[in-house]
Amino acid sequence: MGFRCGIVGLPNVGKSTLFNALTKTAAAQAANYPFCTIDPNTGDVAVPDKRLDTIAKVAKSAQTVPTRITFVDIAGLVRGASKGEGLGNQFLANIREVDAIVHVLRCFEDDDITHVEGRIDPVADAETVETELMLSDLESLERRVVATRKKASGKDKDAIQQLPVMEAALAKLQNGEPARTILPDLDPEGRRELRNLNLLTSKPVLYVCNVAESDAAAGNAYSKAVEEMAARQGAKSVIISAAIEAEIAQLPDSDVPDYLEAMGLEEPGLDRLIRAGYELLDLITFFTAGPKEARAWTVKHGAKAPQAAGVIHTDFERGFIRAQTIAYDDFVSLGGEVAAREAGKARDEGKEYLVADGDVMLFKFNV
Repeated sequence: MGFRCGIVGLPNVGKSTLFNALTKTAAAQAANYPFCTIDPNTGDVAVPDKRLDTIAKVAKSAQTVPTRITFVDIAGLVRGASKGEGLGNQFLANIREVDAIVHVLRCFEDDDITHVEGRIDPVADAETVETELMLSDLESLERRVVATRKKASGKDKDAIQQLPVMEAALAKLQNGEPARTILPDLDPEGRRELRNLNLLTSKPVLYVCNVAESDAAAGNAYSKAVEEMAARQGAKSVIISAAIEAEIAQLPDSDVPDYLEAMGLEEPGLDRLIRAGYELLDLITFFTAGPKEARAWTVKHGAKAPQAAGVIHTDFERGFIRAQTIAYDDFVSLGGEVAAREAGKARDEGKEYLVADGDVMLFKFNV
């Protein structure tokens, strides 16, 4: 089960620098000119979760295996991308393949790094990218809705179900609003239909404010403006200094705490970014633990126990019988599986159980 966040933005905002730090590789070329990232670079990163280490200590596990999330560094977009300007067509195709958008915005001033539009205005940058995505969606949906209306008039069941969602999304786009703004008005089936349309502006968005090193702890006026914009949209924003994260990526792990303290930071900004991306995708974590390993696993919020079992192995889902489930707090406070079971805190859950974030689970199955 792969979950992919696409890192997007205008050229020279720090996308590739951030990606390099994120994956601790030099896989993405970082340079001071547009389109230095032509093919989307992909990196899997561990999701920071202190609970995993705690569980491993309690269970006396020999090793820990964190859950992971994929980030994709996508070529910089410019005004006119929806009409093919720059690498627009390629950009739009790449972004269509991700589950969520991490939008990097330049919130720093530096005369040595050119801005493609000659000014520093992260809110305007965000609007430029959003506009191109909306124009692309609008063109696509206007064509598709005509065909769907014809099928619906012919009593095609799928078309009848799809059409109201398509028309609602189209109305939003024609009004200059992204398709995701219809989500509050949709029931679960409608949300599924919207996902199936695979519109660029239906994907959830996280804004990343790339600030100078001196602003990494508290942000600045630019990041404040982005935060206010995100709040109006019901979105989230994260403040990060890509320069600091690039430095941290080069340090030995033992030197990182002192460096962070000197910079006035409690943790690397990338840890916040990864967790925010994880939350953006509406993901939760459950754990398995034993002498060999303690491991974190990812499921969508609302997943049932058999689906969680299937993340480990398809046979577990196919032959699911029940899941022994211990809440994280009980597992830790009582001292592990045996003690939790003796205290009556190890529950046997069936096929309809909704997995909770932090559950420590042991699956019973028969194939």
